[in-house]
Amino acid sequence: MAAVNGGGGEVSVRVLIVDDEALMRAGLRLMVDGTAGIAVVGEAGDGAAAVAQVAALDPDVVLMDVRMPGTDGLEAIRMLRAAGARARVIVLTAFDTDGHLLEALRGGAVSFLLKESPPETVVAAVHDAARGRPMFSPGVLARLVSLAVDAGGTAGAAAGGDPSRPPAHVTSREWEVGRLVAEGGTNADIAAALDLSVTTVKTHLGNLYAKLHVTNRVQLAIRVLEHTARGPGDGVPR
Repeated sequence: MAAVNGGGGEVSVRVLIVDDEALMRAGLRLMVDGTAGIAVVGEAGDGAAAVAQVAALDPDVVLMDVRMPGTDGLEAIRMLRAAGARARVIVLTAFDTDGHLLEALRGGAVSFLLKESPPETVVAAVHDAARGRPMFSPGVLARLVSLAVDAGGTAGAAAGGDPSRPPAHVTSREWEVGRLVAEGGTNADIAAALDLSVTTVKTHLGNLYAKLHVTNRVQLAIRVLEHTARGPGDGVPR
């Protein structure tokens, strides 16, 4: 992805801020611009303007509000995906309804944060998004997993699924890590629960990503739940 040089030659993540409130845009710019290698390259006040700005500026990351007049953030996310835009979208909203969460992720957003998130969380999310890694406000991943459980729970009961039994080629310890990810645990949480180092947890996660054909924690959580719903004899979900 494109990048610019910041002070001292530091490579910066290029960010577009999208929010219909000028005060919010100004606050976000003050929060992230020039911080930890981040450069704000533009702003937009609605989804249509955001799509045009992405085409013109080619940012690495878009901080996208949801509720805006005219073209809202969710529609803008779908438009960016349809256009093949390279920018990774972080939804930054005050409205964390299940419908917004699912629609944003289905549309192609990589992260979902609440506007109450502390500055360091937003900065970390920008860097993670630029690398294709998702980040969610506390409780959002757990809610996403809960929604998947609700959708697949009946099937899991009928199939006799057992989350303690791993799919083929996945070790028992790797599966323990996967189950804790599905419960919303962080790497530090998982390390403490299983008496492992964080480095070892990351190694197990890398193995799980490769074996289950996923690229992030959300996809991994869904794979764990899908396996439970299908039952342990159905193999690795694809």
